[in-house]
Amino acid sequence: MSEYQGRIILLSGELENGKTTLCLKLLEAAQASGYSAKGVICPPIYENEIKTGIDVLNVESREQRHLAILRGSAIDGIYTTRWLFDQESINWGNEILLKAVPCDLLFVDELGPLEFERGEGWQNGLKAIDSRAYVLTIVVIRPRLIETALQRWPDARVITLTRENREEILTQLINELQTTQNK
Repeated sequence: MSEYQGRIILLSGELENGKTTLCLKLLEAAQASGYSAKGVICPPIYENEIKTGIDVLNVESREQRHLAILRGSAIDGIYTTRWLFDQESINWGNEILLKAVPCDLLFVDELGPLEFERGEGWQNGLKAIDSRAYVLTIVVIRPRLIETALQRWPDARVITLTRENREEILTQLINELQTTQNK
């Protein structure tokens, strides 16, 4: 599509409600329909049904790397209360996000305190979203940071994902991408 509309969807919801899984399903549907999709999606790593890590997936190439592990008592490096992040993987993800636009569908999974409060994490994701050089972007964001994100992108639409509405939201987003693309 020649005209980028830069529509932003902030996908939010409580932990373990399937935000990343929804992104992966939307990616499959978009690629099957011939849309260009770029950015990063961060699937969880589980061991014995316990989330022990996070990977980062290059949406375009499908290459995947380890992004974070449970922090434990580590105090060196980039970390949050729960996770210790791999600096090389953050750099790799930022390089992907730097080159992610223009595209039809941009994924930035996820923006959190690293990006909004500490100036770390997916800083190039913020820039890619700001560029509006995409038809639609799906930005996974923590509920407590929605207001902060809306200050930056006041025209963004917020979708709150729950276990009960996951399939409905997926169908809605697929339809929205197709409708937007056909305009």
